[in-house]
Amino acid sequence: MNLFIDNKSGAPIYDQIYSQIKSQIISGELRENEELPSIRNLAKDLRISVITTKRAYDELEREGFIYALPAKGCFVAPKNVELLREENLKTIEDYMQKISRLAASCGLTRQDVIEMFCLMMEE
Repeated sequence: MNLFIDNKSGAPIYDQIYSQIKSQIISGELRENEELPSIRNLAKDLRISVITTKRAYDELEREGFIYALPAKGCFVAPKNVELLREENLKTIEDYMQKISRLAASCGLTRQDVIEMFCLMMEE
């Protein structure tokens, strides 16, 4: 598992960890029931507080992306297809809102945007 902490991003460190692990789970890079690094080991590797790492793991567990087994560690939860679908739909909607604003600022019509999208899908 590769994680990168960007101290210049302005995003909280726990959120960077949470987002990167979540992304790796959704993409399939981290597989179901795969063991994650322990909270202490991850904190040590990233040179951050154990509390920060725990907060990221707690958030992932609360949302159903990982599960913890006492004295064994944390593991990637079996994928809830509906949950993943909702996550992806939300991401698509966010991008579409950005595209809509950018298109409007450039004077593009709905048809222009649709044509651009269709061309991209053909590639």
